[in-house]
Amino acid sequence: MTEKNTLKKSATLAAAGLVVAGALLAGCGESKATPMDDAYAGNSGETEKSQEEQSQSQSDGSDSSDGSDSGSSHNDPSTTTSDKKDTGNYKDGNYSINGQYGPVGEDSIDVHLTIKDGNVETVKIIGHPFTTISKNHQDDFAKAINGVVDGKPLKGLKVDKVAGASWTSDAFNKALEVARQEASIQE
Repeated sequence: MTEKNTLKKSATLAAAGLVVAGALLAGCGESKATPMDDAYAGNSGETEKSQEEQSQSQSDGSDSSDGSDSGSSHNDPSTTTSDKKDTGNYKDGNYSINGQYGPVGEDSIDVHLTIKDGNVETVKIIGHPFTTISKNHQDDFAKAINGVVDGKPLKGLKVDKVAGASWTSDAFNKALEVARQEASIQE
């Protein structure tokens, strides 16, 4: 009987250790963002059809109001920002950034911004959740974000927790940093 009790105690301690380790690791994820036109962006999780439609709309000149290209190329796929400097002076256009987050970066959002006269004109969020909980947070965030940022100056824009989605908000803020760099008029 003592061997059986020892085995039960060991199993209980092992399970408790796993729960504690999981809880500790849950907070270690850091949000990152990269331009979606980056050479390392790959498939952002959108369907091939939606990517094809976006590609076609860009090739017919409807990408931005001034016909400019917001693209850049990175040599380092691990960077979380653009290789451009935020000058505080932004060109009009459409910018797409992928923001990753979660303990191991398993969740991501595609942030599609339209900038006009230095202000955020529209935002569209496409979520790529790993779990149902993440999907609910991303959906709530996507519904609420326009009311928070539309019409606001891009310069210095940062959101707090929107619709209860703290990690999604963090990834969005990282995406805003990249958008500022990508939209900056380089002097």
